[in-house]
Amino acid sequence: MTDRTGPGAGASPTGAGLARRRRRRWVQYSALGVAVVVLGALGVGLVAYEKLSRNITADEEAAAELARYEKERPTALVRDAQNILLIGSDSRSGDGNEKYGRDSGTERSDTTILLHLSANRRSATAVSLPRDLMVDVPSCRRPDGTRTRPLFAMFNSAFEVGGSACTIRTVEKLTNIRVDHHVVVDFHGFKDMVDAVDGVEVCLKEPIDDKAAKLKLPAGKVVLDGEQALGYVRARKSIGDGSDTDRMERQQRFLGALVNKVQSNDVLLNPARLYPMLDAATSSLTTDPDLASLRGLYDLVRGMRNIPTERVQFLTVPRTSYVYNANRDQLVKPAADKLFALLRADAPVTVAKDLPTDPPSGLPTDPANGLDSAFDYEAESHGNGKSREKRPDAPTSAPTFRGNTAAEDACG
Repeated sequence: MTDRTGPGAGASPTGAGLARRRRRRWVQYSALGVAVVVLGALGVGLVAYEKLSRNITADEEAAAELARYEKERPTALVRDAQNILLIGSDSRSGDGNEKYGRDSGTERSDTTILLHLSANRRSATAVSLPRDLMVDVPSCRRPDGTRTRPLFAMFNSAFEVGGSACTIRTVEKLTNIRVDHHVVVDFHGFKDMVDAVDGVEVCLKEPIDDKAAKLKLPAGKVVLDGEQALGYVRARKSIGDGSDTDRMERQQRFLGALVNKVQSNDVLLNPARLYPMLDAATSSLTTDPDLASLRGLYDLVRGMRNIPTERVQFLTVPRTSYVYNANRDQLVKPAADKLFALLRADAPVTVAKDLPTDPPSGLPTDPANGLDSAFDYEAESHGNGKSREKRPDAPTSAPTFRGNTAAEDACG
């Protein structure tokens, strides 16, 4: 048996035992130091995580209202494909929003975008829905608990009378597309997100001097801060042709530039910029309960980070002036239905700045509808209220819609 008390086991004439004890202590202290640093960083991370998660407001009322009408909502056709309704609220209530007008106690959807993420997460298509679009708004629950009657009205009135749940049900009835998630952001949150990434660069073809929007900018490349960006995407009469269509296209170009900025290493790989952006983003969000946590948002966006900017597409639903009021919009048929069918089936959507004028393979086109008419599909209604779309013979050409991508340079 080894003598544990002999030389070499503890103190020894040569000092070897003492040296070993010192090395063990150094390793223990080092490990303890590393543990303290790791736990400290983890603690800070957990605090930040909890703060960011608490920033998000869960839209429980909308979830309850949608559950009430679950049987009449569209079914999802493609597993893992996602449709997210992005709603920009024009509410004047809340921190920093009162400066944009008197708080009347109501709010409308200033901007609404249906964002489709393909099942393989290789493309994202954002479709703007005009606020002046004339649509059928279903019976909805008001904030005071009473219910409205179904009405034919401007699209943004759905948000005013029944909030996000009413807007979602209106979109689903209009498109037959299941809305999986929704996100509502207000003026103040939008500004903070732009400021958090140190501004977003846009290209202006001519100077802007809009007193109503408090916006004065030179022509050329300009980096907009949050306040300027808000004025830029909301201004209407002083920029372009003054139409809401022109404004939506401007919003799409700005969002494309924002996507480029966020995807850059300057933001995603820089904690000093990433955390303020996340803090600003989450502070301004009201979402469905499944997204109302940092984990929920992370699960949604982690597959999006590798989508090439040329596959992040923006377009406005095919629309034209409403036949009874030139200041309102109506869908262009069958172009809008074909777009909705593509999104519902998770089929590719192609956009271009300028639509082709020559018909493919000798087939006629319908440029007014925003696509070529070589594409065809059939929608069959069934007794269970569900529908299926099928494409008969392979078309010689897929439809092309007027739009742009996040990769396009507005100054190019």
